[in-house]
Amino acid sequence: MDDAGAVLIVATMDTKGREVLYLEECFRESGIPFLSLDAGIMGTSPLPATVEREEVATAGGMTLTEVQGLGSEGESLAVMTAGAARCAKDLYRQGKIKGIIGIGGSMGTTLGTGVMRAFPVGFPKVMLTTMASRNTRSFVGTKDILMLHSICDLSGINRITEKIIRNGALAMAGMVKGAVSFPVRVNPPVVLSTLGTTETCAQIVKKELENSGKEVIVFHTVGSGGEAMEEFVRDEDVEALIDLSLHELADHYFGGDYDAGADRGLAALKKGVPTILVPGNTDFLVTGPLNAAKKRFPGRPYHIHNAAITTVRTKKNEVRSIAKRLTEYFAEAKGPVSVVVPMKGFSAWDKEGGPFYDADAVNIFVKTIQGKLPPQVQLHLLPCHINDPEFARALLDVLGDMTR
Repeated sequence: MDDAGAVLIVATMDTKGREVLYLEECFRESGIPFLSLDAGIMGTSPLPATVEREEVATAGGMTLTEVQGLGSEGESLAVMTAGAARCAKDLYRQGKIKGIIGIGGSMGTTLGTGVMRAFPVGFPKVMLTTMASRNTRSFVGTKDILMLHSICDLSGINRITEKIIRNGALAMAGMVKGAVSFPVRVNPPVVLSTLGTTETCAQIVKKELENSGKEVIVFHTVGSGGEAMEEFVRDEDVEALIDLSLHELADHYFGGDYDAGADRGLAALKKGVPTILVPGNTDFLVTGPLNAAKKRFPGRPYHIHNAAITTVRTKKNEVRSIAKRLTEYFAEAKGPVSVVVPMKGFSAWDKEGGPFYDADAVNIFVKTIQGKLPPQVQLHLLPCHINDPEFARALLDVLGDMTR
């Protein structure tokens, strides 16, 4: 079978050899060429691989014997994952693969997705896994990995796994057969952050910018969204950033679930990208179900968003800390920065009659920011709510002044 533009199967063949054989059968039926990479460590593979485990270990910086002697499955897996990623990237640079599919449990999923995260957005990635019904952020990261839940353990071919594995193969086949070349976009995009609680504002801004001919890329600030946005701004040419939802800063510093890390918000500033900062959604932290929220954050106002998510009002001292942290960010700014504050509330829940309305917290944020602004940072205090149309129009006016 011609392996030009093949799918790369990544697995530990000593434990998933039978499943890989069936996966290969499915690809043959679909007319999809495939290559295989074996990152197994201890056992014996029942089938040959295009890239054998010895080559993978060497690419990871050790011999296979040395990997086997490490005495730690975690350390051994890290070496094999690094080696597998290098081998896969070599095949990609040679134009030999058009997609990656992995199969496994927790170890195999760590291996497969570790390889997939080394590849660009849009390159097909499918992971057949026992781990897809839990929190998959550590596996998916900031990449477009399709996680297909195996339901039962991937231990042989049975009435469940034969369907799941076949569906995974067909999903990959569809992506590979349907691949197209997208036109190169010349003009850099405007990047916009938001959550559902600032979506009204975000949609107005997005529509107006698109009507003016700009491309707008929106990131959902749920932790991984902020990480992806920071990565995109670092790696791509960006016209401007409207950071409408700084919520992930609150969750990072005060224990919420939507944590995007300590560097959240710095990429655009360090790169000199024109940046508008809005304290959107800093009025709350995101946690799990209500009972868990009450244990983690006792005695606060709560809002049940759904059965899985409860939001918790930030305290005044936390709002002050967020504002102080932003003033520290300003020292990193290499381009124009504007801070735009909606004085009548920071989210859909922070308004008169809303569960988190607190006018004093807004004033504390402003007082902390004022007086600590370097010359390149402009402060705009607007007498409206963040979701009022006039606030969205003001953001567009500020953006126009910064980018013309």
